[in-house]
Amino acid sequence: MDDEAERERLLGKLTLREKVRLLTGATTWRTRAEPALGLREMVLSDGPAGVRGQSWDERDPALLLPSASALGALWDEELLERLGGLLAAEARRKGVDVVLAPTLNLHRTPLGGRHFECFSEDPELTGRTGAALVRGIQAHGVAATAKHYVANDSETDRLTVDVRVSERVLREVYLAPFEAAVQAGVRVVMAGYNGVNGATMSASPLLTDPLKREWGFEGVVVSDWGAVRSGDPAARAGLDLAMPGPESAWGQELVRAVEAGRVPQAAVDDKVRRLLGLAAACGALGEPPSAPEPASPVPSEPLEPPSAPESPGADPPAPRRVAARALLRRAVAASAVLLHNRDVLPLDPGRLRRVAVIGAHAARPRTQGGGSAGVFPERVVTPLDGIRAALGDDVRVVYAPGPSTDAPPPPLTPDLCADPVTGNPGVRLRLLDAAGLELHSEHRRSGRQLEPPLEPGAHTVEISALLLPGTSGPWTLGVGGFGRLSVTVDEHVCLDGEFGMETDDPAVVHVNPPVHCVRVPLTAGRPARVVARRELAPGTGRATVVTAAPPRPDDAAALADATRAAGAADAAIVVVGTTEHGESEGYDRTDLGLGGRQDELVRAVTAAKPRTVVVVNSGGPVELPWRARAGAVLLTWFPGQEGGAGLADVLFGRAEPGGRLPTTWAAALADAPVTRTRPRGGRLDYAEGLHIGYRAWARHDREPAYWFGHGLGFTTWAYEGLDVPEGIVAGEPFTVRVAVRNTGARRGREVVQVYLAGPPGPLDRPERWLAGYTAVSVEPGERATVSVRIPARALRHWAPDEHAWRTRPGPYRVLAGRSAGALPLTATVLVRAPD
Repeated sequence: MDDEAERERLLGKLTLREKVRLLTGATTWRTRAEPALGLREMVLSDGPAGVRGQSWDERDPALLLPSASALGALWDEELLERLGGLLAAEARRKGVDVVLAPTLNLHRTPLGGRHFECFSEDPELTGRTGAALVRGIQAHGVAATAKHYVANDSETDRLTVDVRVSERVLREVYLAPFEAAVQAGVRVVMAGYNGVNGATMSASPLLTDPLKREWGFEGVVVSDWGAVRSGDPAARAGLDLAMPGPESAWGQELVRAVEAGRVPQAAVDDKVRRLLGLAAACGALGEPPSAPEPASPVPSEPLEPPSAPESPGADPPAPRRVAARALLRRAVAASAVLLHNRDVLPLDPGRLRRVAVIGAHAARPRTQGGGSAGVFPERVVTPLDGIRAALGDDVRVVYAPGPSTDAPPPPLTPDLCADPVTGNPGVRLRLLDAAGLELHSEHRRSGRQLEPPLEPGAHTVEISALLLPGTSGPWTLGVGGFGRLSVTVDEHVCLDGEFGMETDDPAVVHVNPPVHCVRVPLTAGRPARVVARRELAPGTGRATVVTAAPPRPDDAAALADATRAAGAADAAIVVVGTTEHGESEGYDRTDLGLGGRQDELVRAVTAAKPRTVVVVNSGGPVELPWRARAGAVLLTWFPGQEGGAGLADVLFGRAEPGGRLPTTWAAALADAPVTRTRPRGGRLDYAEGLHIGYRAWARHDREPAYWFGHGLGFTTWAYEGLDVPEGIVAGEPFTVRVAVRNTGARRGREVVQVYLAGPPGPLDRPERWLAGYTAVSVEPGERATVSVRIPARALRHWAPDEHAWRTRPGPYRVLAGRSAGALPLTATVLVRAPD
């Protein structure tokens, strides 16, 4: 009996109530089991940057990859597949069947708060990047999830916004990456919170057509968490699984809807078939198959073992973990984008005696964005760690934090506090009943407790710690959550009040609750007992966060110290970046500034030391008003746990910066053609149509700071020839050949990009659009001819009146170069209609 026939047999064994029961999760992260069918629970986990597992628990850390925007900068599908394999290995280690990645929404505007979790502004690059990650994850018995279907491209009012977008723009721009994922075999698609053209996505006709009918998607459509608001419409649409459980808008209501004829029985049967198919693919149905072990993630050119030392007394990491870290380190260098270089990089360690490392982000970088996709990393190699390890004892590394970045106080960490019960580094977590009696007590390592244990009768979450201040002065202490909150220091009440919810966005309620702060004078070397409490109330979650920050330094003095350190050094490395105030799920950005006095810091340091490298630690575009003054500007994104090691490899020439911008960067927000994220009357009109990103810049004839596709290496290139077919038939792919020469003194890698421009006529088309790309690596002076395949889809457009794809005959310009704004080679190919 074949697999399909067996699943039909199993389906026939279920009653209607048993079928409906399977369509809502059992818990927040698990589907329901049905022992009579040999169906076990399936475990789902967030996964764009790391596989967290079923709980937010710092005692169960994860490997932390570079952010999705960094992966979008790779333009390297082989490396992406290896990183997908790494996610699959982590999923299997944590007992996860379905990884909730990749995110295939687009960088429609630079203000999108979740830029870091999406790959690119371009549908072709996003589609190819996402498809590669899907292939890598699913090669090892783990399912990938294409999310958030569709047009979920900003965060403002994301639970309710109705995006208005034309059928043609949907097809050519926003649906295209999801179609690529389906072609790659993705097993799960997640419907977004938003609505499109009047229908919420969990009940949208787009789930049926084009997803299931036209594209032939055979997997499961899952809701975003809590997105199913009305039972019958979602059941009649293409939604298959409502998460989380155990309650949803379905349940007994769906049984009654089927019995009353409001929802067809066939619709329920189709949903269960799809769940059984997913379970079979993941080894959750019947006897689990022996899934192949993910290929060793050791790079083809292995790097040395990770630079940062392990904690004192810690066991050395297992060989597989060392290999995984090496792959992540390689990905950091491969995704780093060298925006600007005046022959400063790479730095020669042999000619350095003193290096100044400057900026708060050098010692406390942002390794990941904020929101539901966050993980507790197994370790973090900071830029300062990586630079010190790479230079060794022969070079003096001087660190100056510079002025405050205005970042919010971070959660308590073990280096700052001790458990008042055991004295071990960390905090004490307790649950109390309404009378203040202890129900539960345990040692934890972090002041960020998003899922304190649930105990019957629990009334209050308490986190206490002995804070060990290293400096004297007014410390900023905070507690995050909703409802009644309090903070006491040495039994003195410093904060006590009621703090209501201003949003029901789950990313805010359960992951990033607002933190309420108070300043308390503390003395260096004198431990202070801090006790934070949060009373629990229905509908407000239970996330509780305790934060602490030392006294703010005198900004003028800190700026002067940084300037002196730079002036006395052979080279300066300044690390600047965004803070948790921006670039987070649940919020869009309001500006592209770095925050604090970071711009002033860069100007002062570059004036004191022209040989300055500015490292930008952000998930998306920021304004760089000082960029022309810097010796070099290097973008490292949110680089994940191995960021400092990979950064050092690039700074000192062990690796070439391999990244190319997946998004156009404006010199100033006012220059950006598309910036609107705020709905009006509940609607967000995509009035720009096809023209987002570099397409909009070209249409408006504007010059950005850095074009899509831009990125320098450590050598130079000449584009010497472009060969295209004289003519092709519409609906067929063709190949472009581009001749390039390495004109520098070092071996290097170049990403050769090919764009198209349509024939003249009334049809609205972008000025140019990415059609294909490939990378080539050659020795100095060597010439190479690379072949770039242009798929048939690159020529087509959607005809709304026919509801079909069409390719317009005529002459198309083919443009080749190194970015959307640097295309020195042009040719023409004639497209003929089929006979």
